[in-house]
This record gives sequence, C-alpha cells and structure tokens, in this order.
Amino acid sequence: MPSISSAPVRRRIVGTSLKMYFDYCKTLEYVQDVVSLAAEYSEWPLLDADGEQSLDMFVIPDFVSIVPIQSILHASTTRFWVGAQDTFDVDTGPYTGEVSPVTLSQAGCALVEIGHAERRRQFGETDEWVAQKAGAIVRNNMIPLVCVGELTKDDVRAAVSECWQQLCGVFDAVPDSADVIVAYEPVWAIGMKKPAGAEHIVTVAQALRQRCLAERPQRSDASLRIVYGGSAKPGLYEHIYHAVDGLFLGRFAHDPAMFLKAAQEVYAAGRGSV
Repeated sequence: MPSISSAPVRRRIVGTSLKMYFDYCKTLEYVQDVVSLAAEYSEWPLLDADGEQSLDMFVIPDFVSIVPIQSILHASTTRFWVGAQDTFDVDTGPYTGEVSPVTLSQAGCALVEIGHAERRRQFGETDEWVAQKAGAIVRNNMIPLVCVGELTKDDVRAAVSECWQQLCGVFDAVPDSADVIVAYEPVWAIGMKKPAGAEHIVTVAQALRQRCLAERPQRSDASLRIVYGGSAKPGLYEHIYHAVDGLFLGRFAHDPAMFLKAAQEVYAAGRGSV
C-alpha cells in the first residue's frame, strides 16, 4: 500500500484560527490542552500502515505565540502545523508594523491565512493584495490558506461567481505546482449559531474546484484543497465530506475537546467510516 503522502489524493485537513480571542498565556495553555487530549485519542490511530499521519491538523495563533507553540508541538506524538493569521506581501523593507513572510517561514510556519472577511472589511484588503500575499507565501515555501466567501445569502451561481472573483488572482500569482488551501467561508454565516446548509456548501465547493481546474488545466486536483469555515463545528462534516477536504474551525474549537471531536469526524470520513 503506497503512503498517503505519495498517493494522488487530497489529504484531509482540519484546523483553527484563534484570531485575537486568547492572550499569550491562554494561547499556550490551549495548545498544550489540545496536544494532551490528542494523545489520549486511542480510537484514532492517526498513523497508517506506512507510518504516515493520515490527517493534517493546524493551529493558527497570534504572531507572538508562533515560536513558543512550536516547542509544545515538537514534543507531541501527533503532528500539528503552525500557521500565521496574515503576512505582508514583500520580503523586506521599510514597512513598520508588518511581518515578513521570510520571518514566518523561518519561525516554522507551514501555512498563512489570508483574505479573511474581517481583514477585507476592517483593513481594506483587496483581491489584488490577497493575490500578492499568496505569491509571497509560496515564494517562501509555505501554503496559502485563502479565505473566500459571498457577502450575502444568495443562490449558488452568484456565490460561486463572487468567490471566484476573490480567488482567481491567487492562481495567477502562484505556480500551478504550488499547494493552495481554499477556505470557503460565506460571510453571512461567520459568527452565526449554524453554518451554511450542507447542500449549499457542497454545490459551491464542487463548482469552485471545477472552475479552478478548468481555468488552470496544468494544476493537479491534489494540489487544491477546499475546506469549509463559517461557523463550522462538530456534526457538519459527515454531510459535506464528499466535496470538502476538511474544516476550518473558529470559536467552536475554543474548547479543545470540540476541536478534537471535529478532527475525529474528518479523520473518520477520510477512512470512509462516516
């Protein structure tokens, strides 16, 4: 049996961004709790027969916590990626207050979140700027986690059109060989009690993948993973797993047990046991 990493399939993935909800001490405590709880999950042997972990998991803290979190995760038997919540689009220069993608890569970040609806709304980020950041992330050997989503609840065709407008520049800015993770987060679903409906999520995700592969025929299907955010929580993935590669969790993952429960559901779906 070939290892998961070499097979032409998309690996399942689940993770969370902590935004600015936790202070420094709480962030480290949270990550330690997640790691400790993951070690107790004897019912999910994350390593396959070839010793490969069959599920990618990540935590995206504030910038200051990235390096100390690495020390916690390195001691874990379960592999977690660390990501960043943003980056600047230039490697070096007179940009006071910005964080270079070079620095993030050197600090051990595997991926960088860009284009979140809050940054588009509060900081005026444009599709063009997000695309430039994606290029900088890939240039520094990290994976862009690109957030897209329609502003208002509408029909699927309108949602796909709006999301593609946000996304198409990213694929122009990075090589077709580069891994890209797209987080589909309908803006109208962010912060709500319930996520978008499963049928809506599935249809939009499938259409975005088809559009991407049609527009970029040299890009392999395995290099593009689509995850769902927007009030994602345990109990959702079993309804969307055939079209979506994982979950991007928000406040529902603030409880480590809920994070691991969602991860377990994604893991089970990847093994065809949902």
